Amino acid sequence: MAGDADKKKNSKKKKEKEVRTFHSIGAEKPTPTAAPAPAPPPQPSPGVAVRADFAKSGPPNVMLMQIPKQNPEYSLVETSPPLAARLRYKVGDKISTTYDLVEPMHYLYVNVVKARDLPVMDITGSLDPYVEVKLGNYKGVTKHLEKNQHPVWKQIFAFSKERLQSNLLEVTVKDKDIAKDDFVGRVLFDLTEVPLRVPPDSPLAPQWYRLEDKKGYKVNNGEIMLAVWMGTQADESFPEAWHSDAHNVSHSNLANTRSKVYFSPKLYYLRLQVIEAQDLVPHDKGRAPEAVVRVQLGNQMRATRTGPRGINPIWNDELMFVAAEPFEDFIIVTVEDRVGPNSMEILGREIISVRSVPPRNETSKLPDSRWHNLHRPSLVGEEETEKKKEKFSSKIHLRMCLEAGYHVLDESTPFSSDLQPSSKHLRKKNIGILELGILSARNLHPMKAKEGRTTDAYCVAKYGNKWVRTRTLLDTLSPRWNEQYTWEVYDPCTVITVGVFDNWHINGGGDARDQRIGKVRIRLSTLETDRVYTHYYPLLVLQPNGLKKNGELHLAVRFTCTAWVNMVAQYGRPLLPKMHYVQPIPVRHIDWLRHQAMQIVAARLSRAEPPLRREAVEYMLDVDYHMWSLRRSKANFFRIMSLLSGVTAVCKWLDDICTWRNPVTTCLVHVLFLILVCYPELILPTIFLYLFVIGIWNYRFRPRHPPHMDARLSQAETAHPDELDEEFDTFPTSKPADIVRMRYDRLRSVAGRVQTVVGDLATQGERAQAILSWRDSRATAIFIIFSLIWAVFIYVTPFQVVAILVGLYMLRHPRFRSKMPSVPVNFFKRLPSKSDMMLY
Repeated sequence: MAGDADKKKNSKKKKEKEVRTFHSIGAEKPTPTAAPAPAPPPQPSPGVAVRADFAKSGPPNVMLMQIPKQNPEYSLVETSPPLAARLRYKVGDKISTTYDLVEPMHYLYVNVVKARDLPVMDITGSLDPYVEVKLGNYKGVTKHLEKNQHPVWKQIFAFSKERLQSNLLEVTVKDKDIAKDDFVGRVLFDLTEVPLRVPPDSPLAPQWYRLEDKKGYKVNNGEIMLAVWMGTQADESFPEAWHSDAHNVSHSNLANTRSKVYFSPKLYYLRLQVIEAQDLVPHDKGRAPEAVVRVQLGNQMRATRTGPRGINPIWNDELMFVAAEPFEDFIIVTVEDRVGPNSMEILGREIISVRSVPPRNETSKLPDSRWHNLHRPSLVGEEETEKKKEKFSSKIHLRMCLEAGYHVLDESTPFSSDLQPSSKHLRKKNIGILELGILSARNLHPMKAKEGRTTDAYCVAKYGNKWVRTRTLLDTLSPRWNEQYTWEVYDPCTVITVGVFDNWHINGGGDARDQRIGKVRIRLSTLETDRVYTHYYPLLVLQPNGLKKNGELHLAVRFTCTAWVNMVAQYGRPLLPKMHYVQPIPVRHIDWLRHQAMQIVAARLSRAEPPLRREAVEYMLDVDYHMWSLRRSKANFFRIMSLLSGVTAVCKWLDDICTWRNPVTTCLVHVLFLILVCYPELILPTIFLYLFVIGIWNYRFRPRHPPHMDARLSQAETAHPDELDEEFDTFPTSKPADIVRMRYDRLRSVAGRVQTVVGDLATQGERAQAILSWRDSRATAIFIIFSLIWAVFIYVTPFQVVAILVGLYMLRHPRFRSKMPSVPVNFFKRLPSKSDMMLY
């Protein structure tokens, strides 16, 4: 009986440890003994003979290359960690906690507040006290305060319960000295007597404790205020506490290891219309000036076209910039005279504060234009009284406004996480909550192997204007963060991005850059509501020597809907605010403005404390998404070929029907054809009913896990070394010959645009496929229900009436047309595509 019981226990343990792996492979399954794909050859240095061999072999034939099978190492792994959220759903308890998506981690917290009446230890009559908190081999130290008998520290220490090496906590007050620090007094705590605090309980009140000497007797003078308790990472003291994991980090660099929350600056588009100028005074009185207006805002600079010759030129040019709150920058308007091919002379300049520019909401009338005085460059920085001494000044006619009705694009469009307008009054109410639990990582690559260390990993997550950064776990290849964060969701068709980095600023670092380990993107519309997704995501990074897997990131994700009606209605609304359609921004401005917005966000976040470094922000925002890459072009080509394979299959099926390959099917098609010819009113109901049935049938095969980076789809595993050399080449190119550089850059620029167009075509086709694939379960449900309703409506309504209504609607007068896209167009644009799974 005991043996049977042991067997049952072992079988239960095996079931609990079992994980499911999802492979993006066709009908074939990989064998367990299959070896991983061979790594691509190492990147040769420029100028060696191997490069000539690559050049002689010629570029690979893109059309003849086959898509490789997905490497099992790059697949998604589903897990079942012991989360409170899962247990709650099983038991039926609906009481939620703030940290139910992560495994609880217990810590011993010690809050060292202050001390009083400390005895004088030095001969000089002074005391430089500090506190040493010791637990086993772990020791935390506060800052020492010079000549202070009543010091105030207000510092919290957190010791991981998993690494507790002693049952005795020792809090010692010492006097900082040159030779040897003096012992002042101490307080001992037995960990078995330490209380447990569970939020939302109020914080534990600190108490005064009399100091003891080394023999355990109370000293005459000296008390210290402490609070000691056991808690979890949900404690509000957790982010600011000193952690035993970072025991060897100095106080000055401790901030670089802490978890923080950041917010992107609020961005606006600044629209500036340069209309005309009057009474320009050239330096050479004998020639008419050839004037150009240059406008600078911070690091952004734009120029108008060259106006007609004369002292009263007219431009009517519109320039756009990105402005960020608080509006500290100034608009510098400079009128220059082109006196030679590369020679400009300043005719006048005016400096305008951004705070004085009026805002504009949606389609309200543009503010009135104003005439501004142009001052000589020598008087630009002078006081107002000096400027008034000028009896004459040239003038420039400007119209400026801050556009609050647009959404400032600071992310790559396919991976946008925020689509709200700049104006707070135009924003919609939230429709749900996104919760992300950053659990752990495993099998990380040692990024500091040359320095005798492994990896100091931290995570950055970005959704909307909120960025979060986990604490840095030092010198480990299997970090366990178990931190949970929450965002409000305003649109389900958005993407959250999570990146993993190696911290190179633990002990200063100087100009070192944090190294990227990998990135994960998840589209919210592909998640079922109120379901907890727990998976290991592969961390893939493309490097000059090929694709590299740097480990796996363990995440828990839950999307909770709080307004179902509003969420369903979102599928019929425009993706961007109204102003983007009523008064669209010129295409020539969009990419430049997006780049400027990214630079502003990166600069602001890098000025925070601790800084969210520029290299991390740029990696999260995909700043190089628009650059040319033969690998991405091949990937987009195969995406289109995959779509055309469906059309080919339909044509082959029709050919089989016509050639009587399957007599039974051909006879059924003949019968259906005769019925539809005799009763044409059944054509449309049959089509929509067929779509409804196909959608219901595909429900069984709906995806059960979020999308992830697909190395096979990205053509990352089979990239030719010469292609990677081109992809990671600088822009402009670093090749020596000038003529090659000019032609090469031109080719890359044009090819990058072609690549984007091909990718957009593939995206549209994949969205059409997603209508009935249940990739976005809510969108598919909406479509098949509409198909059923439409089929019934067409059945009960005469076909002629439907045709007349549709024809009249399509031919309606422009007066009855709106500039806003229709509901079907909005619905189609919100459907997911495989661009979320592309590896960039």
